[in-house]
Amino acid sequence: MAEVRLGLRENLPQFSLLVAVNAFVGAMVGLERSTLPLIGEDDFGLTSTAAVLSFLIAFGLAKSVTNLAAGVGAQRAGRRRLLIAGWLAALPVPLLIAVAPSWSWIVAANLLLGVNQGLAWSMTVVMKIDLVGPEQRGFALGLNEAAGYGGVAIAAAVSGWLAADFAARDVLVVAGAAVALVALLLSAFFVRDTAAHVVVEQRAGEHDSDERAPGLRSAFAEGSFRRPSLRACSQAGLVNNLNDALAWGLVPLFLAANGASAAQVGLVAGVYPAVWGIGQIFAGRWSDRIGRKPLIVAGMLIQALALAILAASDGVLGLAALAAVLLGVGTALVYPTLIAAISDAVSPVARAPAVGVYRFWRDMGYVAGGLVAGIAADYVGFGGAIAIVAGLTAASGAWVAIEFGEEDRRGGELQPASV
Repeated sequence: MAEVRLGLRENLPQFSLLVAVNAFVGAMVGLERSTLPLIGEDDFGLTSTAAVLSFLIAFGLAKSVTNLAAGVGAQRAGRRRLLIAGWLAALPVPLLIAVAPSWSWIVAANLLLGVNQGLAWSMTVVMKIDLVGPEQRGFALGLNEAAGYGGVAIAAAVSGWLAADFAARDVLVVAGAAVALVALLLSAFFVRDTAAHVVVEQRAGEHDSDERAPGLRSAFAEGSFRRPSLRACSQAGLVNNLNDALAWGLVPLFLAANGASAAQVGLVAGVYPAVWGIGQIFAGRWSDRIGRKPLIVAGMLIQALALAILAASDGVLGLAALAAVLLGVGTALVYPTLIAAISDAVSPVARAPAVGVYRFWRDMGYVAGGLVAGIAADYVGFGGAIAIVAGLTAASGAWVAIEFGEEDRRGGELQPASV
């Protein structure tokens, strides 16, 4: 048996394969970003924004609960098995969308898509952290999230472009089936489990070699309210994905209502995750050098600025594109850094449950976003709804500035939270 070693260079083939798999995970979501809200209006005649965004609420609930279960179950069931299970859950999604006689079938398909994302994305995140060890954690997460949201960006832009010439539902169905099948084959035949790397890191660090992964109740309490830094990260993750839900579900409708074509909607829908994806490579490494807190606070405030610009844009394409770029920059600073901060704070065997709890709260942001954006848009219009979310985002950044404290990458706190 080959010696198990930690590090990016030492595990480059498997790390690269997981990067590719996560690009496919992102593509499954990206295919919906520029098409599904329009399908709701054009194919199913939905007129309420809240009704259109019901698919986001279903997706967020399924993904959040699956994240929680995957985090706690990863140590017992194995990372690779859960990754494969995630892709098996994705296979029926395009079929359900293809034959859907009503919008409720689309909502059901997005429940399965949430399970796919909760299992597959969670496992690619955790497995990359397992492989590289503590010193390159931010960089590894930057690469992982860059690949995932690069997949989101490319799929969103291409599906929007194709939807200008073909039926949006046909584009979504054919591409979704291809992505799910290829990713399942890669995961089943080429990905290897990383449990041995966890054992090596646990023994090498300042940790109890006999420590066991915490149970659900303990991990949930630690990540949700007991530890201030973890609590601050969880709320920031939730608000960040509330923003993403707005960008996914509301912005296409906002732009279309102001005269944008399907191709233009696809362009804006693709710019945001493209900047987000590329920027994470640099943000992750930067956070390894200067710490997590400055990037998280700055990222939340930049997102708030982007949403304020979008709210005041009246759907003007140039301003919307500028807002998309700024939103991508802010999210790039925050996204890998929050997961790295969670991983810094816990031991290797507690990593998967801790990340699972964080990802539960983060993806509950899709539920909150679907409800807040949908209901607010029906009552105060698109611009008003976006302005409300901008205010929430600024408040979230202030929360992190007050409560978050840097953590040692071996699991011990370096400094208390301070303003």
